[in-house]
Amino acid sequence: MKPHSPTLEGFRAVFREPALPLGEIAWRWSFGAATSLLLGLSLLEYLDTLPVSVGDLLLLRSRQPLLVSQAITHIFHGSAFRFVMATIVLFFTLALGWTVAASLGRAATLKALLDWFTPRRDDVPDASRLRSPQTGKQHSSMRSLMALNLLRVALILATSLGVVAAAILAGFLFSDADPQPGLVFLLFVPLFVLVWLMWSVLNWFLSLASVFVMRDNQDTFGAIAAAVVLCREHLGPVVAVGFWFSLAHILAFIAATTVVAFPMAFAGILPIGVVLGGVLLVTLLYFAVADFLYVGRLAGYVCIVEQRDSPPEREVTAQPTGPEGTQSFHAPALRPQSDDDIMSDIPLSPPTAEALS
Repeated sequence: MKPHSPTLEGFRAVFREPALPLGEIAWRWSFGAATSLLLGLSLLEYLDTLPVSVGDLLLLRSRQPLLVSQAITHIFHGSAFRFVMATIVLFFTLALGWTVAASLGRAATLKALLDWFTPRRDDVPDASRLRSPQTGKQHSSMRSLMALNLLRVALILATSLGVVAAAILAGFLFSDADPQPGLVFLLFVPLFVLVWLMWSVLNWFLSLASVFVMRDNQDTFGAIAAAVVLCREHLGPVVAVGFWFSLAHILAFIAATTVVAFPMAFAGILPIGVVLGGVLLVTLLYFAVADFLYVGRLAGYVCIVEQRDSPPEREVTAQPTGPEGTQSFHAPALRPQSDDDIMSDIPLSPPTAEALS
């Protein structure tokens, strides 16, 4: 298989097969809409449980910041336990729903990408021969995908705890006697960046491992190991794909933040509904482009894996032919006669007609 640029192949896949990014957008946005609806209903249900007295209403209607803050404090007093319990229930519910939705969506997307990059040439063996050799027991792809997504959920939870720990650690430098908010901020920022980098790297490996789950039917940890091996053996192409698609993502973000400033500039002229509608439209377009680039980057990684295991092209060398299209015949070289041939015990034979032709 002739090697191609994985980055260009990723863009070519999403442009020629728009169903790939559209399918990714479908399951992501469906889950996002369901999550927003669930969070909104849960918030309304939680607010409905808060007791509001007549005195609280009078304080709220006074529009005085001090009185309003006292009313809000009185309303939310004693509701922390209900809020924490509701947050825990929502987190595990959304985590389970996202695991199922992400597993089904990723399986469909990767299956389509693998079909797109599977060689279909006559001189290439069957695609099943190009897969990595299987060792041990075969595992269910869907079960492995769900395990990978559960690991990603656990990673998000660990990252959140890491950010809280970074804030607590930075807060130790703050004291009432000598407050130094600048020093606290300078300590918190590098800790936050470190936690974010660790999350990004681990989440990237878990995302890449799903390719080997669908392609080679690897189990969870076998797929993670295969992703590490791919990065070790083909670091250059992997970094190139990530760099170019990340650059395109950054440019899309800059363009979106620039365009979103136009409807906000007319906030004092146009109705607020029109302004919010314009901002929402630009935001949705940015999310669509981000999903488009994500599928393209995933296609680039699939291209790297397929090119790694594809057999090299066979070189065909043509045999030299004669004037009539037949193979040329080289006459055997005649041994020159010498004076010793007269005294030789091997009789001399005259040259044949074929040798003279």
